[in-house]
Amino acid sequence: MEETIDQARMKFSRIVNSRSYTRFNQSQNPDGESSRVEVKLGVDGEEEMDGTEQGHMQNETYTRSSRSVPWNKWRILIWVGGVLVIFCMGVLIGYSAHRKSEPPSCSLQETVTMKSVPEVPSNPEVLNYAPVLDWSDLVKLLNDKLSSKAIEDKLSEYSAPGRKAGSSLDNKLADNIHNIFTQLNMDPWVDEHFVKLQYPDRSKPNTVSFGSVVIERPIGFLAYSETGTKEGRVVYANYGEVSDLQTVKNGAYRLNLNGSVVLMRAGKISMAQKVMNAANMGAVAVLIYPDPADYKTMAENDDLYGHVHLGSGDPYTPGFPSFNHTQFPPAKSSGLPGILAQTITANTARTILGKMGGDDAPDGFKGAFPSYKLGGESDKVTVVVNSNLAETKIHNVFGVIKGYVDPDRYVVIGAQRDSLTTGYAKSTVGTTLLLELARVFTELKKDGFRPKRSIVFASWTAGDFGNIGVTEWLEGYWASLSRKAFTYISLDGVVTGSGSFRASASPLLHTLLQKTLGKVKSPRSTSSLLQTYDNDFSKLLTPMQMDDGAYPFLALSGIPSLSFSFVSSAATDGEYLGTNLDDEAHLDRITSQKVVELSVLAAQVAGQIALRLVHDHILRLDVTKYTDVITKHVSAIIKGVDALKNNKVDKIESLSTLWLNEARGSYSRAADALKNDIGNTDLNDMEACRVINNRIMKVEHNFLSPYVSLRDVPFRHIFFGNGWQTTADLEKYLGDALENKTSFNIDQVLNDFALLTWTIQGCANDLAGDIWALDNEI
Repeated sequence: MEETIDQARMKFSRIVNSRSYTRFNQSQNPDGESSRVEVKLGVDGEEEMDGTEQGHMQNETYTRSSRSVPWNKWRILIWVGGVLVIFCMGVLIGYSAHRKSEPPSCSLQETVTMKSVPEVPSNPEVLNYAPVLDWSDLVKLLNDKLSSKAIEDKLSEYSAPGRKAGSSLDNKLADNIHNIFTQLNMDPWVDEHFVKLQYPDRSKPNTVSFGSVVIERPIGFLAYSETGTKEGRVVYANYGEVSDLQTVKNGAYRLNLNGSVVLMRAGKISMAQKVMNAANMGAVAVLIYPDPADYKTMAENDDLYGHVHLGSGDPYTPGFPSFNHTQFPPAKSSGLPGILAQTITANTARTILGKMGGDDAPDGFKGAFPSYKLGGESDKVTVVVNSNLAETKIHNVFGVIKGYVDPDRYVVIGAQRDSLTTGYAKSTVGTTLLLELARVFTELKKDGFRPKRSIVFASWTAGDFGNIGVTEWLEGYWASLSRKAFTYISLDGVVTGSGSFRASASPLLHTLLQKTLGKVKSPRSTSSLLQTYDNDFSKLLTPMQMDDGAYPFLALSGIPSLSFSFVSSAATDGEYLGTNLDDEAHLDRITSQKVVELSVLAAQVAGQIALRLVHDHILRLDVTKYTDVITKHVSAIIKGVDALKNNKVDKIESLSTLWLNEARGSYSRAADALKNDIGNTDLNDMEACRVINNRIMKVEHNFLSPYVSLRDVPFRHIFFGNGWQTTADLEKYLGDALENKTSFNIDQVLNDFALLTWTIQGCANDLAGDIWALDNEI
């Protein structure tokens, strides 16, 4: 109908030579007269007021003389009458066609098909495209196009050792990925950063001595350790958790950790956390080793690699990006512990423990060695760390498949490509799947897939130094990313074993992940992945750690994020990451030669989640899931306050939990209201859907505390961040005050309560909608 009307209008315009166009330019001829008029029906690059880019309209230009030939009035009447007849016929035909067509079915259920009426984007060119694919057809196409052979070939191609960040091999791989994105017509681009990376000095090796005897010249290292030489009494402190150190320092042993060298087992917490904990206790150096009780598959002479920055990104540009043109003063991240740190082999640890005296370690401290002592006064160890900081140019590589309705909204799929070791499980598999999904999504587009939103594919580097590539990109563009990127899917370490599955995700993604696992099936079973793991989704979830590639997106930028992995059933899964055991032969062995099969399943999980997020009218982010998270933390805080009141702690009576609980209720009501709004919205109304999606997209970002500095506290998320602004920190403080581990400061607690309350309340208000839609119930 619209096409017929448009044709009629065009004929009418050409007949009467109308000038009523949206924009025109008068181009003067050389003699200065405006003898010709150039009229443009559309202009490239126009934007809607809310920031959505309109598609390019085809420019139709024509010229006409400023002097027209007079028309006979009968001729005009005949032409006008003819045009009116054509117009009326178009209206009747369009009305008849409209009556015969059925309105589209628009439901949020899984079984909904979208074939009947495709979206009509603001870009007129999209009118010529085929309708979007039915969801079930789209999933089938995705699964059919994922190629085991392509994955196997790429795994071999991208598994070469020596892919250190900024190295020639890393840069070559980046160029290769850029070329692939170019061949796929994904408009690739490169993001460059100049970051400080630390490597050992080859001319002056690091050493560890017991007494006056050098017992190891380690090959492995911990980036961002302080450099120099430190000697001190060696103290064994198990895994280096705060409780372990307190047992040694404040328990029955009463060992002085000031000026000590602390020996720790790897595992349980990150190496950066271990070193920072020891630094806070006054230690001058830390030695970390893999105990055979925890690292059963490692040889006792295998080396460990890692970093000690308790944060992410370049630790010498905290809170701002490492662009070459930035002119910031020298700075250091507060996450740098400022003490020496070195990894040693299990053999060296066995030697040190065998020479140590002092009390026997507690039973919980003992591993696979015959002797575990806490250390005597005369047990002296000297640690020498010689490392160089070098400014290094790194490259992140991106490609994009643009959406047809909201191209300025996008899901990001990313993978680390660098490694200090072979990095087969940690980075090779993820990079392979990144490129395979890019190929498959491009082919889906050729077959008629019309994503409503864009998909960005990202290849990161410097991941082994603390997610530097990811974080620098987020710091460089976080102001706009938080308004446009609505999900991040990490492919790092998606296959590290077999027999089990684990995932870390924002609560907003829990429902979508659960439903996806309920649909993806193993080729060797008729059961879904969720059924394979006892249908208990909660057991598959683990808290997201700081060294997770998705963590900066969630805790730094407030973007809902997801990481997942096929893992071994053993508790020591992933023990070989960061060692030279992370190679193809080892992963084949622990997965029973099923690396390719598991990689295909991982691609299906990531691919289906991404497809859902760009296919549906409404974003599949479940805001009601945060109601449970808020309730859990608020309940714990209220319980802590009640316990302090029962103990009659000084000034505790002035502390009320009423407003915090009210904020919890406000969020719950706002989430329910949004659910009702979705049910009452015409999902064919693109603007209405966009308004609702904007409300959904703000939720995660609004849980970043606005009351702390991004530079001082980069992970500002009140539930998943790190710092005094978090609910976990407040809960811990109340618990410590109850146990007399810290003095109770009522002013500090009142301040924490107020800021936490208004962070949650502010999120609830924004979720509820426009300010004129708010009421006292929210």
